[in-house]
Amino acid sequence: MRMFFQGLIMGFAYVAPIGVQNLFVINSALSLERRQALLTALIVIFFDVTLALACFWWIGAVMKHHIWLQKGILLIGSLVVLHIGFGLLRSKPAEISGEQQALPLLKTVSFACVVTWFNPQAVIDGTMMLGAFHATLAGKGAAQFIFGVMTASALWFLSLTLLISFFRRKFHSGVLRGINILSGLIILFYGARLLLSFLRMM
Repeated sequence: MRMFFQGLIMGFAYVAPIGVQNLFVINSALSLERRQALLTALIVIFFDVTLALACFWWIGAVMKHHIWLQKGILLIGSLVVLHIGFGLLRSKPAEISGEQQALPLLKTVSFACVVTWFNPQAVIDGTMMLGAFHATLAGKGAAQFIFGVMTASALWFLSLTLLISFFRRKFHSGVLRGINILSGLIILFYGARLLLSFLRMM
């Protein structure tokens, strides 16, 4: 159980910092019915868990041997992140106030996939953190550790969704607009930093 709790703590440290995934979940909790927001959170959890498993078991090894893959992830991911940031800055208060209709399931799934698997920050951070831990673990310890990471992902996104959903009536359209502007600026900062990292690698 010691390795499980170590993985749980590491999982929270990995998933808690504000990033594209968290902002997507927060915006869903603010604008959708609770049931739809929870469904969105579950979809994000699925992609986050699969990414954590991939980072833990094999992405790190592949990226270490193929530098062009790391460059490709940085370039494509930075452009995707910048696109999401500009989209948030362009959103209008009317589009984010009150309850919106849920996106079609396919769009929700595709967007959750993009903010997770096409987010180079998540891929690289996950590879560095989880991949490094995997190198020091073996057998049962490795399985317990990654299960702890997966549990942290589920607890974090579900708790975040429920917390925001219960208190969302406190947010009027102006506050929501401000959140989207702040979120957009944070995401643009991430995107610019990732693009700069790509340019430095070249």
